[in-house]
Amino acid sequence: MIDRRLPVLQAIARHGTVTAAARVCLLTPSAVSHQMQALARELDVVLLEPVGRTVRLTAAAHTLLEHTAALTAAWERAQADLEAHRSGGLTGTLRLCGFSTAAAVVAPRALTLLRRDHPGLGLHLREAEPAVAFDLLAAGAVDVAVLVATPDIPPRSDAAFEQHPLCTEPLDILVGPDHPLAGRAAVALAEVADDPWIVGTPGRSYHRLVTTACAGAGFQPVVAHHADEWDTGAALVAAGFGVALVPRLAALPARHDTRRIPVTGAGAPVRHVLTAIRAGSAGRPVVAAGLDALRRVRATGLPELGPPD
Repeated sequence: MIDRRLPVLQAIARHGTVTAAARVCLLTPSAVSHQMQALARELDVVLLEPVGRTVRLTAAAHTLLEHTAALTAAWERAQADLEAHRSGGLTGTLRLCGFSTAAAVVAPRALTLLRRDHPGLGLHLREAEPAVAFDLLAAGAVDVAVLVATPDIPPRSDAAFEQHPLCTEPLDILVGPDHPLAGRAAVALAEVADDPWIVGTPGRSYHRLVTTACAGAGFQPVVAHHADEWDTGAALVAAGFGVALVPRLAALPARHDTRRIPVTGAGAPVRHVLTAIRAGSAGRPVVAAGLDALRRVRATGLPELGPPD
């Protein structure tokens, strides 16, 4: 078993502050501070140093984190070995999480395959933003995450997780019925550089995705409105208040009269979709079944998506 304080130290390393770590670990900041102080006393090393309102991990803390990743991966492999001794088909529960589009389109199809192939397996789906998905994985609250690659997720080199490309998802321009480009079969992103834009809330992954795509096309979008729900964004576009970028799989309400136009040319925006699991857990039968179902959905059920990069 893994000391319960070690995942808390990992959360501090990911988020940079005791307060943020407390939030994702469902603890109070004082409880996190107490746990870290107790752990430091037991190990007879300094783990955290205050730096203004944040903390800095010491060299000893980084050494401990390296061992924590190895211990956690070994524990996951041990569980996989033990599960291999169980008979009677695949049992237990697979806990899956995904960002909004994955949770609405990709994950349900994967769960349908799993329900058909493994009727004794319990299934649970949770919608979560990419950065939150890693907190859920680290806490053992989910087993497999489907997420979009964004700057705020752990790097592929993070030893606590295993991340693998699943697919690429194109983004389309969304315009209203009276927009000059409404009848086009394809557009270059730069052709809407002068339009007002509808984007997500600053700080969220979709906002970063849109602004990064526009920057790659050589312009900064003039933001007219912020909307995080496709329903709101589509309503604004349909009424002529701006244009938006929407993922290919995002379902838009039929009551809003909009036109989706594929983006063409070099640098056409895509989302890079990944799967993530805890390091060492790939051998667990429920995790392996979940990853296999996601790959089968990608290969046979969603021709709109591109191959993984």
